Amino acid sequence: MMLEENVVLSQAPILTPMGIDGTNVPLQQKTKDACMTQAVDYLGLTGKVCAVTGAGGGIGRAVSLAMAEAGARLVLLDRDADACAETAAALAEIGVEAPCIACDVSDPSSVTAAAKAAGPCDVLVNNAGLLRPGPIATLALEEWNRLLSVNLTGYFLCAQAFGAAMLERRSGAIVHIASIASRFPQGFSGAYSVSKAGVVMLSQQLALEWGPSGIRSNVVSPGLVRTPMSEAFYQAPGVAERRAAMVPVGRVAVPKDIADVVVFLASARAGYVNGEDICTDGGFGRTLMSLVPRPGFEK
Repeated sequence: MMLEENVVLSQAPILTPMGIDGTNVPLQQKTKDACMTQAVDYLGLTGKVCAVTGAGGGIGRAVSLAMAEAGARLVLLDRDADACAETAAALAEIGVEAPCIACDVSDPSSVTAAAKAAGPCDVLVNNAGLLRPGPIATLALEEWNRLLSVNLTGYFLCAQAFGAAMLERRSGAIVHIASIASRFPQGFSGAYSVSKAGVVMLSQQLALEWGPSGIRSNVVSPGLVRTPMSEAFYQAPGVAERRAAMVPVGRVAVPKDIADVVVFLASARAGYVNGEDICTDGGFGRTLMSLVPRPGFEK
C-alpha cells in the first residue's frame, strides 16, 4: 500500500455505534462494554448443565457450589438422599435450584435411570467414591470388588450413560476426581490406589476415543483434603498440624481448592486441555527428596 493511500485512510471518519437516545457512543465505551460482557461469562459455563456424582460429599458439594457460581445449572446425584438434599439447600441459599436424583453409581440400572431423568448434560463430574482400609494380604474379594465398583466401574458407567448425549451433540466435558494415590501407592487402603490409577487411564482413553467427537476428559488428583470422608483422621491429636507441615504451601486443602480446578477444566478456558491429570496437592507430591537425610543441605 502506498503512503498516499495510508494518509487518505487515516483521515477517514471513525464510525461509532448509536446509543438508545440516538447519539453516538464513543468507541472506547463500546470496547469497554464488550469486554465487560465477555468477563461476565469468561468461563463459558452460563446455562450449561452439569451433573455431579457424589454431590452430597465434601468435594461434590464444593464443586456444585462453584459450578453454580460460574453460571451452570446443576443436577445433583448421590445415593445418600439426605446429604444430596443438604447440597441442594446450600445452592438454594445462593438462589440456585437444583434437582436431586438418587443414584448408586455402582448399579448400571440406577445410573441409566439417573441419566434419563437428568436429560442431556454439558458437563459430567465423576466424583462419587469410597475409602476403606485393608491390607492386600488379607483383603476379602468382596471388599476389593465393592470399592472398584464405585471408584472405577461407577465412573465408567456414568461416562457411558451421560456421555451418550454428548457424543450425539458432539460437545461436552468430563472431569474425574482421582487422587495422588493413583501415583503413589497408599498402603493398607485396599483397592483405593488401584481404583484411582484406573480412573486416570479411563480418562485418558475417553480423551483419545471421544476427543474427535468434541468431548474432553480430564482428571483432578487431590492430595490431602479435609472432607467428611477424611475427617476422622483429623480428629486424632496432632494429625491436622502434622499433615499441614508436610505440604509446601503450609496447609491441608479444603474442598473449594479442588472445586476451582474442576470448574476450570469444565470451562471453555480449558478447551484445548484433554487427557490431562492435574495434580492438586499444594506441592505435597514433590517432597520425596526432602525425606532423604543430606547432611549440610538441611534448612
